[in-house]
Amino acid sequence: MVFITGDCHGNFRRFNLRYFPEQNVMDRNDYMIICGDFGGVWADTPEETYWLDWLERRPFTTLFIDGNHENFERLNSFPVHSWHGGSVHQIRPHVLHLMRGQFYDIDGKNFFTMGGAKSHDIEDGILNPEDPDFLTKQRELKRAGKHRFRILGQTWWPEELPSDEEYLTTLKRLDQANWKTDYVITHCAPSSVALVINHNHDVDALSDFLEMIDRRLNYSYWFFGHYHDNRDIDGKHLLLWEQIVQLL
Repeated sequence: MVFITGDCHGNFRRFNLRYFPEQNVMDRNDYMIICGDFGGVWADTPEETYWLDWLERRPFTTLFIDGNHENFERLNSFPVHSWHGGSVHQIRPHVLHLMRGQFYDIDGKNFFTMGGAKSHDIEDGILNPEDPDFLTKQRELKRAGKHRFRILGQTWWPEELPSDEEYLTTLKRLDQANWKTDYVITHCAPSSVALVINHNHDVDALSDFLEMIDRRLNYSYWFFGHYHDNRDIDGKHLLLWEQIVQLL
């Protein structure tokens, strides 16, 4: 069995038995996929450890791609393993980060993953804590009622968007796969799809890259999160948030 859901932001209560009773008949060879903004690898606190251990105790295996709201410094510090044909960060034995530009064979189906997204809640700026005027700037923003800012290395990381190397590696793997897969899992959407969701969305390098992939790739369904809604966009692109959908 394979299920898929949207952004968690460190809140995993939807996987409680009360809300997800299907896990009663699941085991480690059954999977829950999270479409980014996992948020469970953030500040290395006792609370975070509790919830990661709690996820590890679920009967299924948890898989997630990265979104933009992740601590990439911590996430990239976990060991990399080969798993079902692709590379993963092993957070716990059964809590795995599906890395960017990878293909995985799961229950006879092929999954292509591409995490990352541009944050759309940073219009008040990115503050650098090493800036001598950091505290003054932070106070001025708060005094002006501006709270949509983030702090470099604490609440925002530039690695939210792929590097040139990651783009090139992804293209290489797509060529090796002959541009074919069953399912695509991303955090943000291709540019044209994002504009259907909201015509005011700003497109960016990653959404344009995904747009190119969308036009070339032979696939069945594309699942993504990021936009905090549950919508079937066009029968092929499915936006997920709290909803849990069974694939297999």
